[in-house]
Amino acid sequence: MLCIPDESAFLKLMKRLLLALAVLCLIPQCKRSDALIIGTDATYPPFEFKSETGELAGVSIDMGKALGEYLGRPVEFRNIAFDGLITALQTGSIDIIISSMTANDERRKSLDFSAPYVTTGICLLLPKNSTITKVDELKQGKRRIVTKIATTGEQWSRANLPNAEIVALDSDPACVLEISKGSADAWVYDQISVMNYALANPDSTKALLAPIRIEEWAVGLKHGEAELRDKISAFIAKFRAEGGFDKVADKYLAKERDYMKQQNLPFVFDLAEKIAE
Repeated sequence: MLCIPDESAFLKLMKRLLLALAVLCLIPQCKRSDALIIGTDATYPPFEFKSETGELAGVSIDMGKALGEYLGRPVEFRNIAFDGLITALQTGSIDIIISSMTANDERRKSLDFSAPYVTTGICLLLPKNSTITKVDELKQGKRRIVTKIATTGEQWSRANLPNAEIVALDSDPACVLEISKGSADAWVYDQISVMNYALANPDSTKALLAPIRIEEWAVGLKHGEAELRDKISAFIAKFRAEGGFDKVADKYLAKERDYMKQQNLPFVFDLAEKIAE
């Protein structure tokens, strides 16, 4: 004999099950919407890297934590390869990108940017005994230039040094070795890296830090999030005014700052301001 449960009791049970299911579905969504999820590629010290204990550290990490406090939101970092950051943003895996990303016209097709927080540029690493004092001298005679494959340094060199031999290598150490041996006249690369390699190889290299081309780093976020973009830009202005960038420079970039001062150049956190004067 088939037993049919009381209809009203059955409906009540179904309602409870559906309510429980709805709650379970909403829990991850609440957590996702509450936390500010920041994507970064932790392979670029001193801005974003892994510490000896495996923790994410660097300028970008400290800045992201301060941004979370400013917005009143907990922060979660996700370590993602640089070429996957924009896709992660577009698919909603992360909310913003803080990863030493240059804000340029090509990237603006895919994402929006906050106000810039770093102004840097590409410059030159030279052999220690080089007589080159400015970039225009690379256009004279037959020069041998090393670059890292697919960087803005390679793009600039091919566009602006048509008479030079451009040798594109696949790693930083390979480029540094060419300069240290005196086998190339210059390596065209970003300022922070050039500073660090010059400091690490003082007997065989030197830096010419005057920027060839200015590039700005900014926080990346999705198109259409104007309110969040404006809040992040306001945070950057407040962080700068209250000495936040000075503190992270003291913590992570003291040697680089001193090195730039020796060459009478403004530091990366105030370069845009100096150029505008």
